[in-house]
Amino acid sequence: MMTDALKSILTDIGDVAIAVSGGVDSMTLAYLASESDAQVEMFHAVSPAVPEAATARVKAHAETAGWRLRIIGAGEFDDPDYLKNPVNRCYFCKSNLYARIMTATDAVICSGANTGDLGDYRPGLGAAAEKQVRHPFIEAGIDKPVIRALAAKRGLDDLAVLPAQPCLASRVETGIAINADDLALVDAVETHLAARLGAGDIRCRVTHSGVRVELPEGALGTDLTDIADMVQSTGRVFAGAAPYKRGSAFLRGAS
Repeated sequence: MMTDALKSILTDIGDVAIAVSGGVDSMTLAYLASESDAQVEMFHAVSPAVPEAATARVKAHAETAGWRLRIIGAGEFDDPDYLKNPVNRCYFCKSNLYARIMTATDAVICSGANTGDLGDYRPGLGAAAEKQVRHPFIEAGIDKPVIRALAAKRGLDDLAVLPAQPCLASRVETGIAINADDLALVDAVETHLAARLGAGDIRCRVTHSGVRVELPEGALGTDLTDIADMVQSTGRVFAGAAPYKRGSAFLRGAS
């Protein structure tokens, strides 16, 4: 079974440092690693690009599960190359993250990347390769649906149904400089809408045309007057709503 292969991989690695973002992939990996014979420590990085809800989720699960958890600064906001938001921004983000973890432990760093990530342009995987980061799910041939099933099997229902949770910077269109105020706005808008609409793919995009809200098809008729007010109070233009589209802020052809 793939789970047996995964446990074998984690045990063979030895001391493991898991980069736990708060999403279903890395959180499930943390639980599975805790069940193996590996010596495990979790690392969660905080920065303006990490939603407060993700940090709260990590802390809550760590307390319940008894994880060894270290909260660190992600460090990417000290990197001007990251702040410029180029097409390979994720490379600089992950490079800084893994470098920070490496200063705190000699254990092998593991990520929650899965086989479904291999079909996308993922510059962060390049940074991981440079830092000898391992990807146990990929090595075991596991994709996100299997990860969700593994989470559900362990009674981790809140994780199993968790929508995709990329960092807040992924909402900023390529070429627009990353700044903490924009990310705080994105987090506030998405948190507000999630409370109103419930679970589902909700995005607040900072684009060259203004701030656009992306919603599931069934929610496109939602009154967004309050959201428009939130956006305009920051000096940004509200560009209305559109159907959710994965990765729409990522402009591959941008320099």
